Amino acid sequence: MPTSPFWLGGVAASMAAFFTHPLDLTKVRMQTLGPSVLRPSMFKTIRASLSDNGLRSIYTGLSASLLRQMTYSLVRIGSYEEMKRRMSENGKPSAGKLLLASSIAGGLGGVAGNPADILLVRMTSDSLRPPEKQYGYRNALSGLANLVKAEGIRGLSRGLGTNATRAVLMNTAQVGSYDFFKTILLRHQIPLVGYQFQDGFFLHVVASLAAGTCGTTVTSPADVIRTRIMGSSAKASPVQVLVKSLRDEGPMFMFKGWTPAFMRLGPNTVLMFVFLEQLKRAWPLIAN
Repeated sequence: MPTSPFWLGGVAASMAAFFTHPLDLTKVRMQTLGPSVLRPSMFKTIRASLSDNGLRSIYTGLSASLLRQMTYSLVRIGSYEEMKRRMSENGKPSAGKLLLASSIAGGLGGVAGNPADILLVRMTSDSLRPPEKQYGYRNALSGLANLVKAEGIRGLSRGLGTNATRAVLMNTAQVGSYDFFKTILLRHQIPLVGYQFQDGFFLHVVASLAAGTCGTTVTSPADVIRTRIMGSSAKASPVQVLVKSLRDEGPMFMFKGWTPAFMRLGPNTVLMFVFLEQLKRAWPLIAN
């Protein structure tokens, strides 16, 4: 029997997202900017948001972010933990099996969270649009209703292929690699200093940061393309967006917003795993 419920990962990810949402918003806004706009730094983007609309502006789209975590992250973490538990019944699973499980779980999460991802991109980048092209979603639920009304049920699948691909890459590079880095750090001493990690908080932080760096870099190209597809009301395939962006901006467009993406994903990964471990420990007390 599982020791914690399937949805616990979604709660942990939501708790982490509350703290890192301003950086997620900054990343989306930087990725949305086209070649005709002078590329601002992460700090200039945050400062512009604060000066234009105050402190509340950096939490624009928080409801969509929480909806995303309770769909995308709930499914990807819950599925991975369940598959890992089943594979562990016959002994410790290999790294290859864990990476396969994380990629499958990521794909499932990408499909489940696609509608919330569309809302998150549109709500966080809405202020960059001309007034006549703004979506004006008040919150995630009203945005979901408006999306279906304006674009039909098929509108919920906008950018699904790119989003599912990104989710597979993210879960493999973040959740899957977390177990890998943790195992490596426990087995080997740190060169030069001869430090040996023990299974505890410091190990979790270092392994999480390594996983966050890996996840940010691997998923950046798919993340930028996904953001541009979901943020637009025009019909364009991922290949069309890729070709146009390469022609107009060069290959480095694929890493637009990398810094805020990492500064969000690094702390987000640490917080998510720390919250998840604490919730797992507390769950038997809560359940009883």
